[in-house]
Amino acid sequence: MPSTVTLFLAGDVMTGRGVDQILPHPGGPRLRERRVWDARDYVALAERENGPIPRPAGFDHPWGVALSVLDGAEPDARIVNLETSVTTSRNYAPGKGIHYRMHPANVGVLEVARIDVCALANNHVLDFGTRGLIETVDVLGSAGLRPTGAGRDDRRAWAPASVPIGTGRVLVWSVGSPSSGISRRSGAGPRRPGVALLPDLSDGTAARVLDRIGAVRGPADLVVVSVHWGSNWGYEVPGDQVRFAHRLVDGGVDVVHGHSSHHPRPVEIHHGRPVLYGCGDLINDYEGIHGYEQFRDDLRLLYLPVFAADTRELLELRMVPVRARRMRLEHVTREEARWLRQVLGVGGSSRHGAWITP
Repeated sequence: MPSTVTLFLAGDVMTGRGVDQILPHPGGPRLRERRVWDARDYVALAERENGPIPRPAGFDHPWGVALSVLDGAEPDARIVNLETSVTTSRNYAPGKGIHYRMHPANVGVLEVARIDVCALANNHVLDFGTRGLIETVDVLGSAGLRPTGAGRDDRRAWAPASVPIGTGRVLVWSVGSPSSGISRRSGAGPRRPGVALLPDLSDGTAARVLDRIGAVRGPADLVVVSVHWGSNWGYEVPGDQVRFAHRLVDGGVDVVHGHSSHHPRPVEIHHGRPVLYGCGDLINDYEGIHGYEQFRDDLRLLYLPVFAADTRELLELRMVPVRARRMRLEHVTREEARWLRQVLGVGGSSRHGAWITP
């Protein structure tokens, strides 16, 4: 039995729209946005900002240097928030300003990174209606990936993804909050496809999540709750998120994996457990879109917590920064890594330490 368990965690992986257009099997480029009507325009914006992008690009292209980082870290489970539907559906959800869709034939972009778990309780998995959601779940499952947080009914939406490790498992629950833009109508029901939706971030809701976990987890299992919550920009963490995360950890959750913000937000070690309030985007087509430069959303993080296998004690939390150029992740400069350390207030190598390595 291995002595440690390493996880790879990342925020939003948005392989639809412009990213889908550079992959080997692009879907239809038509969009229904206010100002952009063709997904290829996002590729053009990125090229105008940083230079030419190969087309078609290989499935490994968006990941860039992240693949070698992960090969070196050898994580036991790889977990991302997949914030796009994987479908050929043309059933654009009404009333939405943005629709993310990746062609199912491009699922290799997730396979090449050996992703184990795709959290789906987010505000884009229903961009193409329930048909798009069901196709997303089916495509991921057929590719050997483990979707969680969405399904044909509430029983399946609330079922955890399970990755075997030694004598135990990594169990991942994906849940979403309306604060991230998820419509309250998107919640799964007994006979209604949808997502695992939190009605609020109260103690009562946390207790119900913990009850679900307690009914499934075993003594050797490591539990991750992946939460899509909050706004896109800013470093302040709302008090209700802090209280909810603390309640989960106090109830036995080993990792709170938060996302929705387009840039990394602060990290906390609460009672020896990592709380990632906002992991930021990892893969998207935002190059060339201006307006929030002060947040440096081109800088992204790979989160690599390491636990003792027998006690689930957190031994370290390593965060590896990368940056997006030409829709590909590359190494950052030392100055960029230093900027991230200062903004997030992390560093050092103490017990349970969290630090950023260039």
